[in-house]
Amino acid sequence: MSSTNYNTSSMAPMLLAAGAIFAGTSVMLGAFGAHGLKSFLSAQMLNTFEIGVRYQMYHGLAILVLPALSNYAEVKWLNRAAMCFVVGGVLFSGSLYALALTGIKWFGPVTPLGGLLFIMGWAVLAFTLVRGQRAIKVSNDN
Repeated sequence: MSSTNYNTSSMAPMLLAAGAIFAGTSVMLGAFGAHGLKSFLSAQMLNTFEIGVRYQMYHGLAILVLPALSNYAEVKWLNRAAMCFVVGGVLFSGSLYALALTGIKWFGPVTPLGGLLFIMGWAVLAFTLVRGQRAIKVSNDN
């Protein structure tokens, strides 16, 4: 396991900012959906919009946590998980927002691509944490 952690990495501030932006804008979009769009969207489209908000918040919080995991996993793999979460969030939530607001069905097929990136991000995170724990155990045994 690499000894580099986010304390010495320039990525930590970027991840913290990205996580804060994701989480903060999800709060704003959630309020906008609940108060500003309620009278303009059908119940189904409002639900679609709210799913985008929810997943954006989940992954914003996940991005915020990643720097704290640098003592348990390699930073390069944490960065890869973060990129999956960021790009996945833009594709998944962004396509749901666009679908709900415009009704253009073309945005629907983009959503699963974002979902796939979310899944990949979680898989990368799990892999690197398991791998990191093994490396820590081996180094402690020596």
